[in-house]
Amino acid sequence: MPGAATPRKKRRAAIATQPEERIQRSLFGEILDWMLAPLLLLWPMSIAITYLIAQSIANQPFDRALEDSVTVLAQQVSELNGKVVARLPVSARDLLRADDVDNIYYKISGPRGEFVEGDNDMSLPPPDDDKQNIGTVQFRNDILHGSDVRIAYVQVDLRRTQAQRMAAPNTPKLATVQVGETLEKRAQLANEIIKGVILPQFIILPVALALVWFALSRGLSPLSELQQRIRARRPDDLSPIDSRQVPEEISPLVRSLNDMLTRLSQTIVIQKRFIADAAHQMKTPLAGMRMQSELALRQSDPVDVRRSLEQLAKSSESATRLVNQLLSLARAENQLPQISSFVPIELSELARNVVQDWVQMSFTQRIDLGFEQPGHPIMISGNPLMLREMLSNLLDNALHYTPPEGSVTVRARSDEAAGLAILEVEDTGPGIAVSERQHVFERFYRILGTPSSGSGLGLAIVREIAQQHHAEVELSHNPHCEDPKHPGCLFRVTLQLTARTNFIDDIG
Repeated sequence: MPGAATPRKKRRAAIATQPEERIQRSLFGEILDWMLAPLLLLWPMSIAITYLIAQSIANQPFDRALEDSVTVLAQQVSELNGKVVARLPVSARDLLRADDVDNIYYKISGPRGEFVEGDNDMSLPPPDDDKQNIGTVQFRNDILHGSDVRIAYVQVDLRRTQAQRMAAPNTPKLATVQVGETLEKRAQLANEIIKGVILPQFIILPVALALVWFALSRGLSPLSELQQRIRARRPDDLSPIDSRQVPEEISPLVRSLNDMLTRLSQTIVIQKRFIADAAHQMKTPLAGMRMQSELALRQSDPVDVRRSLEQLAKSSESATRLVNQLLSLARAENQLPQISSFVPIELSELARNVVQDWVQMSFTQRIDLGFEQPGHPIMISGNPLMLREMLSNLLDNALHYTPPEGSVTVRARSDEAAGLAILEVEDTGPGIAVSERQHVFERFYRILGTPSSGSGLGLAIVREIAQQHHAEVELSHNPHCEDPKHPGCLFRVTLQLTARTNFIDDIG
């Protein structure tokens, strides 16, 4: 039915869309394959080359015997009454006698190729105009009576005397003498040579494979030892692995593992510190909230109940602020300082937007919050969320410590000559003593005698985000404050200025 095939098609489509699983490869198997594959490929080539060499070696003694036979036979050829004759003695005929394995053939031809004696079916050798080859034994392969034969032949000059040669110096009278032999004994000898060479290889090859297997096992044993040492570690042991106990080729891998263990250890330390700090800091507001709620339950007077609820609301607000700052600090500490993730930012526009978020709070606290905007864009590279968080914490700190009727000013400017972008936040608060300035950026640090209920995390967040952006944070007194009792503070964050782009500044 058409409807019944639909679920199968869906299953097949679902299987087809699943990602293909990567097959885990064995390092031992990879090395073994790359070592044995060439060996197994070269082995047949070695057999073929050995066969060719064996044939060449087997041909040499038989070619010398053929050369001796054709030389002896050529010595018996002469001219008598204008005819080519061959007087073969018994010894010469013994040389031409066939043995039990091969057949031996011979043929003597006259100057014009006419048959003189021997096997008439043997073909003549190809013509050779080189006079230097006269009297030189040469070899060729041919087929005779359906069998492959090896033929040695020589051209004999019938002008035996010096007078005959002087009478016709340019017209030698040549007779051709050929002796051929079948190739059975040559093949037998070549096979014996091949057997003598190849058969030991059948013994040597398995031994070589066993040695390769053993050598690879011994060579990769440091990896097994490293694996055992890592598995034997305790789960909380993140100490570096000793790279001196591993081979040089594995050292880069061990160094990478040590680098990863270091980063993992730092991350765990940050997480443990964050959890410990959060647990410690949350005790106070939670205890206050519990105390105020229990007190409100025991009160019967509506005025007292309202007062307890107001204190409970303040404690809740303080706890919320603390949690938000803890989360901001954790986010800043775990932010990877990767320049590739930064984007171009117009600093004055970002600062103006952040200042606008704090205007309402400044009205509530009766603080004059101002922003001095430059007349040109200031381009930097960074993470906009982190930079907003940094400026928000600077503003929170300034508004928190500035008394009513005071002022807080945010300023963005640039130093084109030095290539710097500068963000400043100044207030008219009580200021920070010089001896305390190096400590206020520490987490949960609060100056003794400070009446404020701050958590001590705001400036730590500022420093962490500044470090992520390779920026510098400086703290000094406010040069615009004239009241010695309220010298104020000036926080200056210096960032790297990027290349300015041509665009219309529509700020304000």
